[in-house]
Amino acid sequence: MRIMFVGDSMTIGSAGDFTWRYRMWQHLCTTYGAPFRIVGPRCRLHDPATGSPDALAYADPGFPERARAHLAGWGEGWLHMAPLIADAVRETRADTLLVSLGLIDLGFYTGPEQTIDNVRAFIAGAREGNPRVRAVLLPVIHNIRAATDPAFAAQVDRFNELLGKAVADLDAPGSSLLLASAPRDWDRDRDTYDGTHPTPSGEHRLAAAFAEAMHQAWEVGEAYAER
Repeated sequence: MRIMFVGDSMTIGSAGDFTWRYRMWQHLCTTYGAPFRIVGPRCRLHDPATGSPDALAYADPGFPERARAHLAGWGEGWLHMAPLIADAVRETRADTLLVSLGLIDLGFYTGPEQTIDNVRAFIAGAREGNPRVRAVLLPVIHNIRAATDPAFAAQVDRFNELLGKAVADLDAPGSSLLLASAPRDWDRDRDTYDGTHPTPSGEHRLAAAFAEAMHQAWEVGEAYAER
């Protein structure tokens, strides 16, 4: 299994974060009884001091370099990743994508319907890179803006509805798509440090959402447990 994490600022993380990618790697190391590799064209964190994706300071310096790979970027969404995914999948030979995108698109670039068009383009590109690629897609989580802006909250809800329909429509034999459940018991005060980006407890809940989908549908690993 060759896993690629695809996401925005919640996935790339900032200097000093563990990241939910780290939590997922720990989970798989403990519960997945077969070889796996984390792949991707990038490996660094966002550096708040420079605004660039060039930080190396993960919270656990023991997080091995080989497991830090990803395709995630601060301020990037489906719009940005759709043109990149075919080459990224082809070059890394990824066969499993764990995707958390959409908040940036809806917040700054595209409405729900346009964003779903980019989801479809992303899936098509991923399958161009590997016709047997499979993916788990996470719904957009309501952030602090959704809590204070009803119109934006409605856009998030509409997108998540369309995402569920797109996953059902695009799921195919040999190239499975899963819609993960929203992170269980998500609490912005506890699970984010600014209303959007995850704290350690939020990292665990994000990893658990993906882990539970993979365990239930594909029998990958076991039930998630914090470590």
